[in-house]
Amino acid sequence: MRFALPRPRSLAAQLFAMQAVLIAVLVVGYALFTYVGDRGQAEEAASRQAQAVALSVADSPSVRESIRTADPSATLQPYALAVVRDTDVDFVTIMNPRGIRWTHPDPDQLGLPFRGHTAPALEGRTFTETYTGTLGPSVRAVTPVRDGDRIVGLVSAGIRVDEISQRAEAQLTALLAVAGGALGLGAIGTYVINARLRRHTHGMNARELSHMHDYHQAALHAVREGLLMLDGQYRVALINDGGRELLGVAPKEDVVGRSVTELGLPAPLTGALLASRPRVDEVHLTADRVVVVNTSPVSGGERRGSVVTLRDVTELQSLTGELDSERGFTQALRSQAHEAANRLHTVVSLIELGRTEEAVDFATAELELAQALTDQVVAAVGEPVLAALLLGKAAQANERGVELVVTSDSRLDDGLLPDTLPTRDLVTILGNLIDNAVDAALGGIGPRVTVTALTDAGAELILRVSDTGPGVDPDHAEAVFQRGFTTKPSGPGGRGLGLALVRQAVDRHGGTLTVTSEEGGGARFEVRLPLRDATGNRATANDAMAGSGTGGTA
Repeated sequence: MRFALPRPRSLAAQLFAMQAVLIAVLVVGYALFTYVGDRGQAEEAASRQAQAVALSVADSPSVRESIRTADPSATLQPYALAVVRDTDVDFVTIMNPRGIRWTHPDPDQLGLPFRGHTAPALEGRTFTETYTGTLGPSVRAVTPVRDGDRIVGLVSAGIRVDEISQRAEAQLTALLAVAGGALGLGAIGTYVINARLRRHTHGMNARELSHMHDYHQAALHAVREGLLMLDGQYRVALINDGGRELLGVAPKEDVVGRSVTELGLPAPLTGALLASRPRVDEVHLTADRVVVVNTSPVSGGERRGSVVTLRDVTELQSLTGELDSERGFTQALRSQAHEAANRLHTVVSLIELGRTEEAVDFATAELELAQALTDQVVAAVGEPVLAALLLGKAAQANERGVELVVTSDSRLDDGLLPDTLPTRDLVTILGNLIDNAVDAALGGIGPRVTVTALTDAGAELILRVSDTGPGVDPDHAEAVFQRGFTTKPSGPGGRGLGLALVRQAVDRHGGTLTVTSEEGGGARFEVRLPLRDATGNRATANDAMAGSGTGGTA
């Protein structure tokens, strides 16, 4: 036989039960307090009423006259019964100073001793007490009857305790009816509120909500990708550790509740976060990273916000750029091998034709042309990585029909660059500038790209790339460095990223990047990177941030 354990009640049900019990306790407690208070007030009122009746009877002249007769009961008994009937008391007892009754609601009690205290009244004082007499417990008042200075009798008027309780119970019944109505209204209101709460909590109980919160916190800290949640007003509702790192937000900075426009992010990235339509695998740049952004609105009728995921592809972009460079080098080598084969066939053919002198002259000319470019680059740029980059780019440009020239004033010795300026970032900067210059020079007359690399008294590195293309519109001088800006058709690898990566790398190292127009047409991009710190010493930091690769075009 299987026994099913009862499922814990939902949080809404527990709140409803707690509120119902609380309302019931408050109502019952208030009812009991009111009952006790009303009973005390009823006893006090009954005491005042009995005292007033007793004093009125004792002051009546007819009572004193009847006491002087030989049979006081004959006239006092009807009088006392009339007073009881008219004043809503339970008894009026008139007695002699020794306590022998002249009147009583029960005629059989006439002539018998009064049950109660009379000593204070015999001393001339009026007093009240609760005492159990022939009619049961009662609140009574006892006062003397004076005939001049003599006390000739005593009067006691009283109201039974049962009668007082009935009065209080009548008030309590009305109070309980009102309390019951209030409890019913409170229960209905509580049920309605908690029914809505059940919908919001999806019927989960407190333990399930606690577990979900624990899992939620663990997932936020465990996920390496960035997670950002925005509310309907585009304010940050939640951000995990990965999101803070990718967006450059300090770990202890409180950004929850702030608008995304206040986070200091680049304009294109801010625009993507503010977009109403979902974004899928969009590449954006932060101050020092390349991130892929995906946004998705939170479902639920009205706009409730959006969920943003951020994926760091800085290293991937770097590797992609290096792969593109290697692919370009490979294609250049393949083209050079093809051209070398053609030249070799030409030399062989000239030798077979017996024209050896022409063969020697042709081979020597070709060798001198190739060696001249190599000698020029190696002599100007001693840094091996940049020298290899320039040779590879020269081969690529030559394959595409563009002449790449290194100016005679270029001079960059090996070992001059500090640790804070890694060669990878220089490859990113110079490689992208050359790629864009080659693209711009294509299609013109005498296409040429001119490269200058030198240092200014060892204080800063200057990289200058000029082309013979159409130039840059002055109105777009700043826009060309933004991600997504391009004047060329989109390719399979995307456009509008190369110059943005250059700007990112330059800004990261505290340099400047400018674009101007050449006098004879074309554009000139100039980069200046500091080689010394603020004190004038050579920088030696070993933890420089590696930049992105050379791939991509503006």
